[in-house]
Amino acid sequence: MSLLRVAAINFLNPAPLMWDFEHEPGKSRLALRYSIHQTTPAGCADELMQGNADIGLVPVATYAFAPSMVVLPGCAIASLGDIRSIILVVRHPEGVNHVRSVALDTSSRTSATYTRILFHKYWNAQTTFLSHAPDLEAMLQNADAALLIGDPALLALEDRIAREQRTGEKLQYLDLGHEWHALTGTAWVSAFWAARPEGLQDSGIAADAVVSDFQQSRDHGLEHIDDLVAEWSGRLAVPSATIHEYLTRNIHYRLDDASIEGLRLFYRYAAECGALPATPDLRFL
Repeated sequence: MSLLRVAAINFLNPAPLMWDFEHEPGKSRLALRYSIHQTTPAGCADELMQGNADIGLVPVATYAFAPSMVVLPGCAIASLGDIRSIILVVRHPEGVNHVRSVALDTSSRTSATYTRILFHKYWNAQTTFLSHAPDLEAMLQNADAALLIGDPALLALEDRIAREQRTGEKLQYLDLGHEWHALTGTAWVSAFWAARPEGLQDSGIAADAVVSDFQQSRDHGLEHIDDLVAEWSGRLAVPSATIHEYLTRNIHYRLDDASIEGLRLFYRYAAECGALPATPDLRFL
């Protein structure tokens, strides 16, 4: 057997999914099957589409551009309400309905697509969008609002009061998981594990073994939330209680019926507003 190349994300939110890959005793066992490297969400998508990875934790928008990939069942980065780590920071004094320009964090095509959908269907269809590195101050110099995802979003929320005290400016911070759920009634799904079928075939590793490895890693991670909180408290300038709430309440780690319903609506709306091409139904490993 050859090792399966796995593109993962070095953010807090996938930490439970990665438990067995990063902690013993699973780490040594899985190292016999998988080679792990870290990149951004967009990087995971690019590597999988270019054949430089066999499995990747990809933003769900990727599937619209590579429908030949297959989805590993059961695991997701999703939310059934407030997601906390995907925020739209609005500078326009009259609120989101008056925003004319949005700077989009370049880290994920999916969050950008959700943002385009929300503006097109609910807020202001005339809004324009520009890509930008995740730097809140620079983004707001160039646009009326800024989309931040992942750890930069968490840090921006923690700095919210201090920033207002520093600048005297009161911004609006919209949790896009909350907004999506309130407006559509469905789950927000950011990412899932996807694979190139030919990569799995070449490796000689059985599909059911791969699915079991990734689902067990998720389950073990959810059993070790306190350990993850202790680890990540030393990496992020975010209180331990916030990290615990984030991993247990904000993020939903199961690609279940609620998540799949939300995904199907996302793909339909994205095609309707021209943000993504028409997307076939999900194919699972």
